[in-house]
Amino acid sequence: MDFLKAQKMFWLDDAIGRIRQAAAQGRLPHSLLLLSAPGLGVESLAQWTLAFALCDRKLERPCGVCASCLLLKADNHPDALIVRVEEEAKQIKVEQVRALIEALTLKSYRGGYKVGLIEGAELLNANGANAFLKTLEEPTQDTLLILTANPNHRLPATVSSRCLRLKLRAPALGEARAWLNEHVGADRDWDAALALAGGAPLLACDIDAAGLAAIDANMRAGIKQLSAGEVDVTLLAEQWVRSHLQLRILWLENWITTRVRISLGVAESAPNGTPVRLPDTRVRAKICQLYDLLDSARQFRRLSQTGMNQQLALETLLQAGLGALSV
Repeated sequence: MDFLKAQKMFWLDDAIGRIRQAAAQGRLPHSLLLLSAPGLGVESLAQWTLAFALCDRKLERPCGVCASCLLLKADNHPDALIVRVEEEAKQIKVEQVRALIEALTLKSYRGGYKVGLIEGAELLNANGANAFLKTLEEPTQDTLLILTANPNHRLPATVSSRCLRLKLRAPALGEARAWLNEHVGADRDWDAALALAGGAPLLACDIDAAGLAAIDANMRAGIKQLSAGEVDVTLLAEQWVRSHLQLRILWLENWITTRVRISLGVAESAPNGTPVRLPDTRVRAKICQLYDLLDSARQFRRLSQTGMNQQLALETLLQAGLGALSV
């Protein structure tokens, strides 16, 4: 576990500072909910917080060299309990939650904190979320429960309202570009990747590695073929599901947003740079179709990591959005 990596991500400084301040004032919460869109390093922040609570050197934690930190680096700390979706599973199982709760009630092996970390808490099923309520209402002494989730999480209010919530935000474009130039490479067009990633530097790295230009060309060709009736919805959906699905849905959301702006006359056409306005009789209907498709795409992305049938859901989205996708 490389928990010190979080300290190299400047956009996490505010959250790290708030956790340090709370601990210094004796107000480290029993439960912490970290909300973050993909690509902002919420996993690293969660691991840093876990190491912070367990570190033996209270004045300079996490130090990275004490016995607790070394155990964490080896993924062998007896008081660090991590729950995530098991391989090939779609949800975090209630049995995993119950095992975590039971372990948190036991005495610390090293005489300090016991820390439970649930990665992707939005993947908890209803029974798993409900199992937490007693632990959240009556936490045992020197325990910390950390949950990470998407800002549009589906956690019940009974769970989220009992946690201290920290929401991560993307850095400014210039700052993100400078960080990527320094830590990844200055020979790339980071602005395009950051635009698609919503400003998230780590996601921009993944997008760049995936070949943004190739995916952009493939998506444009696919939409053109679909609107012209030259490709079957089922075949196109299957292609998208098999290759960088999350990135493709992000691309689709950006594409729809751009077309909304064009429809409103606030963007310029690529060929001649002149403002684009659709005839008045078509503007309202077209924009309504685009917004409906945008809502569907965002809903699809929120639920795509759950147990839904991605292929069928994407086919439904594309079929319903044929009118809006016409170019």
